[in-house]
Amino acid sequence: MDMSHSRGRTWRGAALAVLLAAGALTGAAPDARGAGARTETPVTSRSPVADVSESEVRVKVPLPATFGAHPEACDWLSYLRYRAADGPEASADADRILIAQPGILEGAGAFDSVARNTVARAAEQGQHIEFWALDRRSNCLEDRTGIASGDQHTAVDYYYRGKEVGGRTFGGYVGNDGLGWLAKLGIEQTVRDEHDLLTAELPDRGLRKRKVLCGGHSLGGVITGYFATADFDGDRTTTADAGYNQCAGYFALDTTVSTSLADLSGSIPSGTNLPDVGLGYGAVQAGLDSGVLPRSLSAPVLLNPETMNLLAIAGLGAVHDPDGEADLPRYLPSNTNIEATNRFLFSKDTATFLTGSPAVKDFRLTNAAVLGALMDDNSVPLAFLQSSVGFFDGGPVADKNFPVPNGGSRQPALYGTEYKAIPDRPHGPLYTWRNYDRVGAADDPGYRSADGTPFTNAGKEITDIQELARSLAEQPLDFTEQYFPTKLVTDLELATSPQVKQLVVHPEGLTADPTLTVLAGDGLLAGRIPSDLHPVVADGYQHLDVLTAAEAQNNGRPEPVSTSLARFARSPR
Repeated sequence: MDMSHSRGRTWRGAALAVLLAAGALTGAAPDARGAGARTETPVTSRSPVADVSESEVRVKVPLPATFGAHPEACDWLSYLRYRAADGPEASADADRILIAQPGILEGAGAFDSVARNTVARAAEQGQHIEFWALDRRSNCLEDRTGIASGDQHTAVDYYYRGKEVGGRTFGGYVGNDGLGWLAKLGIEQTVRDEHDLLTAELPDRGLRKRKVLCGGHSLGGVITGYFATADFDGDRTTTADAGYNQCAGYFALDTTVSTSLADLSGSIPSGTNLPDVGLGYGAVQAGLDSGVLPRSLSAPVLLNPETMNLLAIAGLGAVHDPDGEADLPRYLPSNTNIEATNRFLFSKDTATFLTGSPAVKDFRLTNAAVLGALMDDNSVPLAFLQSSVGFFDGGPVADKNFPVPNGGSRQPALYGTEYKAIPDRPHGPLYTWRNYDRVGAADDPGYRSADGTPFTNAGKEITDIQELARSLAEQPLDFTEQYFPTKLVTDLELATSPQVKQLVVHPEGLTADPTLTVLAGDGLLAGRIPSDLHPVVADGYQHLDVLTAAEAQNNGRPEPVSTSLARFARSPR
């Protein structure tokens, strides 16, 4: 019996019965080689990792008609292509191609450092590989015009004050009523998108099976699991089309290649608008279709399109004037979202959060310190947003005991385990940022918590704040994701429902190819690392550090994530 999801059908009525009876991902990949169906644009970067070429690739792969009205831009799939500068121009001629799925609230730009480092490590070993960082289709909704201006004030004026940039004005963030098509963008279409992109870019299946390594970060490991087990021709008795036969191997970055969210506890923070999956698949889907349920994952504080975009705006300041005194907290207009987010991120205790005093505007901070406060594991309280980029400097600091106290053990997967700190002198000294490779230096004050615990040490600092800023502010595809499809999570939360379970046609695909698992020592799986996977453990790394780690590490050893990926690319079996 044909197990397909025909692109011309809906999930209702008789078509749903067909899906429940079998289940596969069928439908021929669109012809992406027609005139004007592919673009590739070189990307200029000031990254210190030389001899790596980057380009933005867009391939036209229209959504099925069943998705309904949607922006034309969303009929394109995009990725960042990294390759050795002296390597072959054609991807098919590369020695190996790594294709990476992003995690929750994550875009292609987040892979910039690990992609560059991996390509460079492989080149040192005489191998020319490529790294493709995928962007989710929903990122077509983002407007990077203000960020692309390269100027922080211009960006703020564009997004908040109606200023025209390049003949364009900001149309505002898209509300739930404008996201109707997103109600259908779940695991099935996400897996289909990867397959269609691969077959468009590398039509020879035999070449894909020999050269492509499929993987991802965080949620990207689960998406890779569904890809590996998928069937793409509607006939489960044939396996040449199966997902696992499109890859020579798999790689997982602080995740596992699986079809379960069990290993990613803490990757979806509490307080988001994620609907109650206890309603069942049919009720959840009906709610998404009608708009009664939110079609994009967000939260009132920090996790929404506006605040995700603010991270890139902060990155602009840290790129262009890291040591200059920041005026961003004062230059931004005041609104409820920004005020609530600032209080959540910059309150040392509950009283400060409730009163709003002292506020972030009351402190003198450099542009680098502003970004550090937003992203560092000793500052930001949400584990899945944490990287290890250094520490505050230039003045006294205090324990940040909000939203949880230092030294406690509440939900470490959500909040992380590192002690949090915050500047302690409003209207006082200019707080600077001590970069990752200056922690532990002779002039380091060695800041400690009130209980005597050092806030950090050189072994726990991994990421160069300038490289993080570049990834946030200079990439044509976002580091963060403003419109994450709710359906992608609800599908995975409802993995045992018939509608999702039927997508796993070839469960043997999970173990059909060799797998490299690289885990952050202090990441989401810290303390529960699955030893049967024989993982590479990057000591001291946080969840994002596996993507953002600097090429040169404080211990003088090769950066373990990119080194392991390059080694795996050389010989995955």
